[in-house]
Amino acid sequence: MDKSVLRKTYKSLRNDLTENQIEDLSLNISNQLLKLPIWDFSFYHIFLTIEEQKEINTDYILNILSGKDKHILISKSDFKTGEMINYLLTDNTVIKKNSYNIPEPVDGIEIENSKTEVVFIPLLAFDTQGNRVGYGKGFYDRFLAACKPETIKIGLSFFEAENNLIETFDTDIRLDYCVTPEKVYRF
Repeated sequence: MDKSVLRKTYKSLRNDLTENQIEDLSLNISNQLLKLPIWDFSFYHIFLTIEEQKEINTDYILNILSGKDKHILISKSDFKTGEMINYLLTDNTVIKKNSYNIPEPVDGIEIENSKTEVVFIPLLAFDTQGNRVGYGKGFYDRFLAACKPETIKIGLSFFEAENNLIETFDTDIRLDYCVTPEKVYRF
């Protein structure tokens, strides 16, 4: 399936969700994550929710990670290079929205990509083979390419998998898992 068509379709589906639905679905996703064999690692990268895009509320996952004393990494996007710089989330981390409404750390302790062991990935759609559709800028593909090959890649989606395969490019990196409110997909 064509990525641009899927982007439009799933943005529209997300836009139709109410705040209460987003909260309930986000909580269900975080509970599903507890079923995965991923909790023995130390360094977890997670995105901070862009509320204006009606993304999954990752606060629930952040609470799980904090409760398990994990090192939480959050990123700052460099739109000139297309790279993400990762910072350790601490009690002193100041978060500010950039011009795209993406919550980001102002500064902090920079962490190398190679330290990342588990990545929670925002997406709009995915298929039964672990291919995904994001916003189309390639930030996560570049970031994942710079991580170790064994880094666990977990997509988070309000919606179930597309049965038709999504078109892919050489630079696309597939998921290991995708977690929805109802199901855990393993690829």
